[in-house]
Amino acid sequence: MSISTKSGDKGQTGLWSGERVWKDDLRVEAYGTVDELNSFLGEAKHFTDDNQIFAQIEQIQNDLFRVAGQLASKDKLYVVPMKEEDTERLTEWVHDYEKRIKLSGFVIPGSTLSSAKLDICRTITRRAERIIISLKKNEDIPDHILQYMNRLSDLLFMMARSEEQKENKIQLKNWEK
Repeated sequence: MSISTKSGDKGQTGLWSGERVWKDDLRVEAYGTVDELNSFLGEAKHFTDDNQIFAQIEQIQNDLFRVAGQLASKDKLYVVPMKEEDTERLTEWVHDYEKRIKLSGFVIPGSTLSSAKLDICRTITRRAERIIISLKKNEDIPDHILQYMNRLSDLLFMMARSEEQKENKIQLKNWEK
C-alpha cells in the first residue's frame, strides 16, 4: 500500500477514528504540531553528548506518538492514552535538573548549539500547547495531554540549561537597574 492515497487531494484528511476533517481543522493542527515537535526532538538529540538527555528525548518521542494518536482520534483510541504518571515522570526529571542548575534571572537562549536546538523544541511545545487549548474549548481533550505538554516545555527549558551549564555558558539577563 502506498503512502500516497490521493484521498487528501481535496483538502481533507482522515482521523485514526475514521472521521474526515479539513486539513486546517484545529485537531489536525494540534497533532501536526506535535509531529513537528517530534521531528525537531529527533534532530536535537543528535546535538547532545549527554546520554541521559538523549535517552530522555527518546522516551519523550515515544510519548509524543501517544499524544498525537489521542489528538488524531475522536472516539476510538488506537494508542495507550496519556496518564498522570507520564506527567509525573517529566516532573521528576525537571526537579532533578533544578537540583543541579541554579538560575537567577532571565535566560538568553542559544548559548550552545545543543541548547538552541532544545529551546526551539520548547517553543514548538508551547505552540502545540496553545493549539491544544484552543481545541479543548470545543472538543473533549483529556487533561493529561495538556499537563504533559506544559511539563514538557519546562523540561526542555531545563535540558537546554543543562547543556549550557556543562560548558559554563548560561547567559542570564537581569532587569534590575
